[in-house]
Amino acid sequence: MSEEKKQAQRIQTSLLNPYEKKVLVWLAERMPSWVTSDLLTVVGFLGAIIMAAGYGLSNLDLRWLWLSCFGLVVNWFGDSLDGSLARVRNAQRKTYGFFIDHNVDVINETIMFIGVGFSPLVDMSIAMFALVAYFMISVYVYIDCHLKGEMRLTYGGLGPTEFRLALFIVNVCFIYIPWLTKWKQTFWLFNREFNVGLFDYIGILAAIVLIALYLVSFFRDLKYFSEIDPPKGQDK
Repeated sequence: MSEEKKQAQRIQTSLLNPYEKKVLVWLAERMPSWVTSDLLTVVGFLGAIIMAAGYGLSNLDLRWLWLSCFGLVVNWFGDSLDGSLARVRNAQRKTYGFFIDHNVDVINETIMFIGVGFSPLVDMSIAMFALVAYFMISVYVYIDCHLKGEMRLTYGGLGPTEFRLALFIVNVCFIYIPWLTKWKQTFWLFNREFNVGLFDYIGILAAIVLIALYLVSFFRDLKYFSEIDPPKGQDK
C-alpha cells in the first residue's frame, strides 16, 4: 500500500473567513449523524443546479433570480460545510476528499457559469470568458498545491464565499432596480454584434481581475521556482 500523502497547507485569508469558520464549525457540531461529507457535497451540487435554473428562468421573470439566490445559499452550505464536517469529526479522507471536492467544484462552477450565460443578464460568450479566467486561477492553485504543498483558497482577500455574496447582492439589485437590465451598449467585435449590459461589464471586470491575479502569481513564482531549481551545472 502506498504511503499516504501529506495534506497541503490551506491558505484562507478572505475577508469573511474569520466569521465563516466559526459558523461552519458551529453547524458541523450540530449536524445529525446521518449527514455525511459526501451528502453535503451532493447538496452543494444541487445548489449549483438550482442557481443555474433560476438564471435560466429569469428570462420569464426577473423574480426567478430569487431562486438563484437560494441556490447560492444551498451551494455555500454544502460546498463549505463538507470539509468542515470531516475535520470536526476527525474523519478526513485526504486523498479521496481532495479528488471528490475539486472535481465537483469544476462541475459546479461550469453549471453555474453556463446558467448565468443563459440568463438575459449576461452574454454567453462573456460568461464563458469569465469561466475560463476562473479555471486559469483554479489550475494555478492546483499546480501550487502539488509543487509547494500550499492550497491557496483566496486572492486579494477574496474567495468563493465573497464571490457568492457579491453575486447574491447583484441579483437582488437587478430584481428591484429594473433599469439595470434595460441599460445596454451595442458594439461590434470580430464581425459580431454585442449588446453589453451592466452585468456583462461586471463579468468582464471579474475575468480581467482573475487573469491579472494569475499573471502576477505566475511571474512571482517563476522567480521562486527558478531559484530552487536552477539550470543543471550551475551552483545554487
